[in-house]
Amino acid sequence: MIFILGLGYSATVFARRMRAAGWQVGGTVRTAERAALLRSEGIEASSFDASGDDSGVLAAPLQAAEALLISIPPSPMGDPLPDRLAKIMAGATKLRWIGYLSTVGVYGDHGGAWIDETTPATPASPRSRARLEAEAQWRALGELAGKPVIVFRLPGIYGPARNALVALRKGTARRIVKPGQMFNRVHVDDIATGLSLSLAKDSAEAVYNLTDDEPSPPQDVIAYAAELLGVEAPPEIAFAEADLSPMAASFYAESKRVRNLAIKRALGFAPAFPSYREGLQALLRQGEGAS
Repeated sequence: MIFILGLGYSATVFARRMRAAGWQVGGTVRTAERAALLRSEGIEASSFDASGDDSGVLAAPLQAAEALLISIPPSPMGDPLPDRLAKIMAGATKLRWIGYLSTVGVYGDHGGAWIDETTPATPASPRSRARLEAEAQWRALGELAGKPVIVFRLPGIYGPARNALVALRKGTARRIVKPGQMFNRVHVDDIATGLSLSLAKDSAEAVYNLTDDEPSPPQDVIAYAAELLGVEAPPEIAFAEADLSPMAASFYAESKRVRNLAIKRALGFAPAFPSYREGLQALLRQGEGAS
């Protein structure tokens, strides 16, 4: 059994893939309505409030699980779950693999330079500092419980219903230009591939950058999506004039090119969508961005 703390966008894609491969899959969601929807697909979901004190309800599924994926982000106050689950995890004798979904934001800003897993983590934002602390908490819990924890650091995630094609059709796409700005991305299907490879092969602690192969300026993605749709790209907007929300602005505060060689060498990972171009082409074929 695979148990997933936080059946969000990426984790649900992974859950569906593993269920199709014959695994029993369970996990937590925020609402009873979402839980019911996933149960109708055969995923044993239940509602759970990570900020509450009902962690005891996780005892039975965790003790039955062979694999655990953590996809619940820490709050600004930190991640309470490692401490709350310590006793339960110590008794999870079947558990052999723990995956934690983190962010490349833990590396901070590198002015567009290339980085990899050996680059020191120097997070700048409170959100990324909380992520790095949560990584450390889960790895420490894994050591105490004798279970390997594999950390997956993710960049911007896109896929069905969350992509530049859809944003263009909705009229919400903006082509914001900040000279020198570079981002990596990853298609949600490639996240599921990386996780499944790790589950099959990893037996020791590891940290992987799970990204595409081609960091690119964000405005190029919007322009390419417009080209695929045969529509005019929105006008360029200078970053200084973009009037972004604090959350959106925080993404532009950091620029880096992230290498993914570690997961390729260790697990044979090969992204199906090495750049946004292949990803957007596939999404277009699937009907994304249809008018």
